[in-house]
Amino acid sequence: MSELFDTTLNSSDTPLSRDQLMAAMRECDVLVPAVTDSIDAQMIEQAGENLRLIASFGAGTEHIALSAAAKRKIIVTNTPGVFTDDTADLTMAGIIGVPRRIREGTALVRRGEWTGWAPSGMLGRKLGGKVLGIVGMGRIGQAVAHRARAFGLKVAYHGRRQLPEALEQMLGATFVSDLDALVEQSDILTLHCPLTDETKGLLDKRRIALMKPGASIINTARGELIDQEALIAALESGQLVGAGLDVYPDEPNVDQRLLDHPNVMTLPHIGSATAEGREASGEKIIANIRFWMDGHRPPDQVLEALIH
Repeated sequence: MSELFDTTLNSSDTPLSRDQLMAAMRECDVLVPAVTDSIDAQMIEQAGENLRLIASFGAGTEHIALSAAAKRKIIVTNTPGVFTDDTADLTMAGIIGVPRRIREGTALVRRGEWTGWAPSGMLGRKLGGKVLGIVGMGRIGQAVAHRARAFGLKVAYHGRRQLPEALEQMLGATFVSDLDALVEQSDILTLHCPLTDETKGLLDKRRIALMKPGASIINTARGELIDQEALIAALESGQLVGAGLDVYPDEPNVDQRLLDHPNVMTLPHIGSATAEGREASGEKIIANIRFWMDGHRPPDQVLEALIH
C-alpha cells in the first residue's frame, strides 16, 4: 500500500482510539479499519468530504454503520472468502477437541497429575454417527460440513435459504427449516452466521435448554450470537458437556467462569489468524482500492441491503 498510495500506517497492533479514528477520517480519502474498529454513524457524519471509501480488513461488517455510509455515498468493501478455510479448520479443532476433552487432558498432563493409562480415564465421546448442527451455511459453514463428513458426522444445517440439492448431496448435509428443531437434534452445534439485530442472542436460554444432555457448542463467528449467562449456566449444570469458543461478547474480556470450566476451549479470536490469510486479505484491500481509484466498482463492495 505504501508503494502505491500516500499511506499513513498504524504500525502497531494497538487499536486507534475513537478520537484518532475520527481524526484520520477527517483527512483521508480511504480508511482501512480492522474488524475491531467501530465506525459508527456519528463518526461517518463527521468525516471529511474526501473520505469516499472504507476498505475494511476482514469479512465482517457489523462494526461499520453501513446506512450512514450509504447516505454519505461512501463505498464500503470487505475481504470475503480469504478466511474460509482458516476459520473452518479452527472450528474443526473445537468439534474434535471438546467431545474428546482435549483441553482437560492437556491441563492434566501439564499439572503433573496424570497417573497413566486407565480403562475409564478421560473418557470422551466419539464423533462418528453424531449429529453436527450448522447454523449458517455460507462459505464457512459449507467448508465445515465438507470437513465434518470425513469424520463420520451426520451434518444438518439451518440457514436463510436451502442449498441446491446437488450441493447438499456433495456435502452430505440435510436442511432443517426450523432452528429449534436443529438445536434439539444436534450433538454438536456450531455457529457460522453474521451478527445482525436478528441474530444477536440467537442461542438464548430457551434454545440452549432445548439441547441434548451432553451436547456441546462451538462458536467461531461472533460472541454476541450466544446469551453468555445462559451458556455458562448450562455448562455449570452439566447439561452441556463443553464448548469451543474463539469469540466473546466483550472482547478481550473472557468471563472467569468460562476459563475455570475444565472442558471449555477458550481461544483468543484466532479463526482468521494465519499468515497466508492475512496476506490474502491485504491483497484484496489493495485490489478494492485500485478498482475504486480507476473509477470502477470495487469487486468486494458491501451492499447494505444484502446484509439484512
